[in-house]
Amino acid sequence: MPELVLELNGRTWTLDPSRSYSLGRDPQGDVVVDDARVSWRHATIAWNGRGWGLEDHGSTNGTYVHGARVQHTELVPGTPVHLGNATDGPRLNFSAAAAGAPQQAVPQQQAPAYQAPAPAYQAPAQAQAAPAYQAPAPQQQPQAQGWPQHPQQQAAPAQQPQFPHQQGGGAAPAQGAASGYGGDRSPTTFHQIAVGRVMRIGRALDNELVVSDLQVSRHHAEFRSTGGRFEIHDLGSHNGTYVNGQALPKSGSVLLGPNDIVGVGHSTFRIVGDRLEEFVDSGDVSFSARHLTVTVDGGKQILKDVTFGVPEKSLIGVIGPSGSGKSTLLKALTGYRPADQGDVLYDNRNLYKQFAELRQRIGLVPQDDILHKELRVSTALKYAAKLRFPGDTAESERAARIDEVLRELKLDIHKDKKITALSGGQRKRVSVALELLTKPSLIFLDEPTSGLDPGMDRDVMQLLRGLADDGRTVLVVTHSVAELSLCDKLLVMAPGGSVAYFGPPDEALNFFGYSTWADVFSAFENYRDYDWAGRWKGSQHYQLYAADLDAVAPQSVAMPPQQMIPPKPQAWGSQLWTLIRRYLSVIASDKGFMVLMVALPAVLGIVSTVIPAKFGLAPPIPPSRFNGDAGTIMLILAVGMCFSGAANSVRELIKERVIYERERATGLSRSAYLMSKVIVLGVITALQGVIICAIGFTPRKLPAEGLFMSPAAELCISVIALGFTSMMFGLVISALVRTAEKTMPLLVMFAIVQVVFTGILFQIYDKPGLEQFAWLMPSRWAIAASGTTLNLGKLMAPWDIENPQNTDPLWDPTIGQWTLDILVLVALGVVCGFAVQRLLRRHEPEVMRN
Repeated sequence: MPELVLELNGRTWTLDPSRSYSLGRDPQGDVVVDDARVSWRHATIAWNGRGWGLEDHGSTNGTYVHGARVQHTELVPGTPVHLGNATDGPRLNFSAAAAGAPQQAVPQQQAPAYQAPAPAYQAPAQAQAAPAYQAPAPQQQPQAQGWPQHPQQQAAPAQQPQFPHQQGGGAAPAQGAASGYGGDRSPTTFHQIAVGRVMRIGRALDNELVVSDLQVSRHHAEFRSTGGRFEIHDLGSHNGTYVNGQALPKSGSVLLGPNDIVGVGHSTFRIVGDRLEEFVDSGDVSFSARHLTVTVDGGKQILKDVTFGVPEKSLIGVIGPSGSGKSTLLKALTGYRPADQGDVLYDNRNLYKQFAELRQRIGLVPQDDILHKELRVSTALKYAAKLRFPGDTAESERAARIDEVLRELKLDIHKDKKITALSGGQRKRVSVALELLTKPSLIFLDEPTSGLDPGMDRDVMQLLRGLADDGRTVLVVTHSVAELSLCDKLLVMAPGGSVAYFGPPDEALNFFGYSTWADVFSAFENYRDYDWAGRWKGSQHYQLYAADLDAVAPQSVAMPPQQMIPPKPQAWGSQLWTLIRRYLSVIASDKGFMVLMVALPAVLGIVSTVIPAKFGLAPPIPPSRFNGDAGTIMLILAVGMCFSGAANSVRELIKERVIYERERATGLSRSAYLMSKVIVLGVITALQGVIICAIGFTPRKLPAEGLFMSPAAELCISVIALGFTSMMFGLVISALVRTAEKTMPLLVMFAIVQVVFTGILFQIYDKPGLEQFAWLMPSRWAIAASGTTLNLGKLMAPWDIENPQNTDPLWDPTIGQWTLDILVLVALGVVCGFAVQRLLRRHEPEVMRN
């Protein structure tokens, strides 16, 4: 078996036929090719028994021989092979080893010679037949098609990577390896730093170091060199300056060591000697999950030891039956719900520990649209860009980026259409467009083809294929298996949350031994106790695609919460103003809702006029008493206001939950979001209160004087305050429930309870327990406030006939009592606001909760 000599970039290796050699950018590989066009694990060279061969592992940019892209080629001495590009990609030259050349030392542990992946099972004769697999130690078989219940394929031990014999010294360590950042990439640019010089970084052209990135502030930060030491100083940037993944305080400084990494937008910097090395994240990043395990209450594992690596600029499909942990995996990969054990590495950086910085480079498209469907496409993107880009971004800059994304996704012809008027596939494109605004290098999608017909399914998958080809890594969770061939790699999850397969999609069915995915999913369902993960780990595919990542021991995830909280791209007031404008735009675009907002209080006010009574004097009632039906009229108005106020808000948070979750991850302020709802809904509720009072009180004769202002004004304030507090209770319901269907029963229950505890229907005061419970009811205090104005203690017949002077103390006709009733009513609303803010935490990325 002849040895082969490989030459690359002036270095030579003598290849031993007894083992295989991996080529790529992986620093742990045998031949490290430090070029961005070369994939992480690009190809393998091995002796196949007849001759030397090179096998491409589905690399993004391909392997070329004589200008033609090849998957497998025989290596003939003298034939050049190019990696990543047919003309100027890294060139591999091969020649035969000289006869009689001395043998070089070979490490004792030999890696197995490379073999093309063979199917783990033989294809069955029938669709439901069990694979012809024999376990080394067969156990009891289930009574179905002869499938082994617990097969145990003997897994080869994980081999440590072997390095070829190099002539002329070993390869230099990859740039950035010391810092754990981009360990396989060379710096994009070098900048010289002189002692005593200040180098300012920012988006504006007057900076010494201009970064063309809308995530960067116009004047973002400064590198300072004093006394032979370097420091980084934040200039009050909007998206923050990061050192080793942790955000600096605004306008704060820190001294830099030789291995410290500074993050500014999509760029990172490192000081080496007297020069500044810049790495620009343009999509050439790796992504891997290592030993991810998620445990829920009771100790049940819903994600079990998931390990896989994603090459840069690739499309990865994730499929599996219900209950296989796909959604849990997606939350773990994005940081929404970090795994209890394991690591997620973005370009060799821990995502959980550096979430605040890396979140800017990751896009997530949930299954539900993250858009307000009532808005036009351009309007929805305008508000999204306003919230996500720094506060000093000009409107023209945002508009240019929006137009660029719309053209890229072929949505420019639909930009003036309402999102509700688009097809399902086009709406999904708009959701993708929203994420592309910030130029993420890694995009996750959860069931983007759910509910789409086969044609739209194909269009969406082709869109994702194009995104990957344009320089992004895309991971899509899907139930559809029709277009899996467009993916570079396929991850198949088994019931229970373990990996059943990871590798090329065209080899997956052969690996399982079935001809259709329906048969595979049926096997998952029928044989839930089968050790799918063990079978995967005992396969050659595992050795080829995951063994090296799996060799790393799992780590527990434990980070202080304050290290997770990212800075906000916009000031609080700016976010509030943007959210208010967007909310008003959503309301204005829904004509039906606007009509209902006016019609509901009008109808409720009209209903109160049906009661034939007056607030004024009415014979034959004695002159010392008012009409006793006034309490009934106020009861109807109060209940109507309770229902109207709560109805305004009871669906607001639940219908926007997916939007809030995503925007919160991009830096949205929780309090600004809640306050925008309170302000807009509060104004709407106040207007409704005015309508109810105008219709309900106009035909009535009110008392001549109030306590300190006109009776109509005092009564109207009481009704509006009740509406506000009821609106806040509606927000509590909306934040509490998990589905919109549960809001209506709770709304009806809330309104009925308010009727009972007004103090109009029966005596509540002087009833221990009942009286104190009634203090929690908004209607109790609203009726009390109106009772002070109308003097209901005298107007209504006393509950205690023997002691007519024993009246409800909350109805005492004094200015102090009226003020107390209103203040308690408003205080109940404020308490509800704090409750809503706490409840909103449940719908945020777990690493951001504070």
